Amino acid sequence: MKRILGMLLLLTLVWACSSDNSPTVDPPEESKPDVEEVSFARGPMLINWADNIIIPSYESFSEEMSGLTASFETFKTDASTTNLVAFREAWLSAYKSWQHVALFEIGPAEIADLRFSMNTYPTDTAKIEEHMASGTYDLTLSSNRDAKGFPALDYLINGLEVGDQEIVSKYNGADKDALIAYVETVLTDMKIRSDQVLATWKDSYRATFIANDGASATASVDRFVNDYIFYFEKFLRAGKMGIPLGVFSGSPLPEKVEAVYKGDISKTLFLEGLQAVQDFFNGTHFSSSVSGESLASYLDALNSVKDGEDLKAAINDQLNASREMVGALNTFRDEIENNSPPTNMLLAYDEVQRIVPLLKVDMVSAMSISIDFVDADGD
Repeated sequence: MKRILGMLLLLTLVWACSSDNSPTVDPPEESKPDVEEVSFARGPMLINWADNIIIPSYESFSEEMSGLTASFETFKTDASTTNLVAFREAWLSAYKSWQHVALFEIGPAEIADLRFSMNTYPTDTAKIEEHMASGTYDLTLSSNRDAKGFPALDYLINGLEVGDQEIVSKYNGADKDALIAYVETVLTDMKIRSDQVLATWKDSYRATFIANDGASATASVDRFVNDYIFYFEKFLRAGKMGIPLGVFSGSPLPEKVEAVYKGDISKTLFLEGLQAVQDFFNGTHFSSSVSGESLASYLDALNSVKDGEDLKAAINDQLNASREMVGALNTFRDEIENNSPPTNMLLAYDEVQRIVPLLKVDMVSAMSISIDFVDADGD
């Protein structure tokens, strides 16, 4: 019995020494899993956005607005059909240029209420006529967003009458002074706001924008990505296509297409906007084929994939597929008014819709960016 107790005591002492005094042995270095740190400097991307995309886009738009104002001054002096056509061409050129800055509703543009002041449609023609009849109106008020900007000009140069000669007659008739005054006020409001935004970007906001290069809900990248996706989803996809198609209302609403009185350009404006979205994604310099740091290169750095496919490529492929489908359509008004249902346009819309989850789910998840707006249209 004493032998058994002695053996137990000895074993206990051996265990205690082993447990308390033995050094911990790390696994060999080669057995530790490799953890690759992914690093992407946001600062250079913000610099590329500001210097090569945003500011040049605003500069070009400001020049287009100057050209539009000059063409109006010529028409104002001589309201002829020739000058009306020239005024309309300048309007379309500026409208296309607008599509390349419409997605930058952050900072100065947000303060200036630029997007809603420039392009709230359909325009309220009854309100415009009421303003012209009274001669008393203030287009700086938010309540007049739907009575100014490009859509108001669309009515005033394309929708007053059925033909160019009839429109010119209005500008040479009893309503001449009221019409000229109203167009002049609309253009002044547009020019002041656009010039203000450009000046602020150049004077101070560029530095603020670039300096805020962190990763948080209030950082420039996070805020801008949210605004970028919001623009694509709500204004490009829904505003230009989904709402006129009746996707959200259950029945087509052709009167809600962009530039409804110049009914053959709504598709053109959509494609301009889509190109602007894709160029921004790829960091393509304005009016150039050169690219810099971008959302695409960010995804490259993260080695992001979607269903086994490179996410950057998947996004570009879907943007290209959408462009091809939309490009094959007739004008949006023709598609909606002459087809019941407008099957081809609905199929094209589906292609555009497929971009939304790629940006709003896959891209932001890869970049650890939270969506800060609520999706309320049921898609």
